[in-house]
Amino acid sequence: MQAIFEQFVTLWVVIDPIGTIPVFVAVTASIEAKKRNRVAVHAAVLAICVLMFFLVAGQFLIDALGIGLPAFQIAGGLILFLFALTMIFGDSKPKQEISKLEAEEEPESPAVFPLAVPSLASPGAMLAVVLLTDNNRFSFAEQAVTAGILVAVVGVALVLMLMAAPILKLIGTSGAAIVSRVMGMILAAVAVDNVISAVLELIKINTA
Repeated sequence: MQAIFEQFVTLWVVIDPIGTIPVFVAVTASIEAKKRNRVAVHAAVLAICVLMFFLVAGQFLIDALGIGLPAFQIAGGLILFLFALTMIFGDSKPKQEISKLEAEEEPESPAVFPLAVPSLASPGAMLAVVLLTDNNRFSFAEQAVTAGILVAVVGVALVLMLMAAPILKLIGTSGAAIVSRVMGMILAAVAVDNVISAVLELIKINTA
């Protein structure tokens, strides 16, 4: 049960459904309500497809490259830690994604960019999915549970996008940015724990 909770927290942090609310409101401000709902559903489905691809194909890539699990855990932990630092000290998630959209000369559908990628299916989320479904550590049943948690978190993000206007009115953009930074602190702790576990595993292997 603890492992499931830890996976839920990790995926919640890297996907950051709350941080997606201001992004959704900003990029769909000029779209009528019915179309906004379709954009939200489209973004959620695309995000699930992208993350599921990494859940399935990520392990094959690691095996093909012959990368050892501890090395991948340490590298993944460091990258997640750097990702967490950008959440804590950099621009808030809403500001980052909206700025990227404004920089596009010919923006794509907001469901694709910036909502599905990189707001929901962020680089951190892609990496976290690969780490949480490693074949050497997790059984097929455990990976299926992770996939279910992934779908549930994106599902929550979808519900929050559908209810975005009243939620944002309640917490405000500043409130969403604060939540995003707190999530960054949690992600930093998870990343450090990943690195420590990998280092301990390396020590155990070398002393065996």
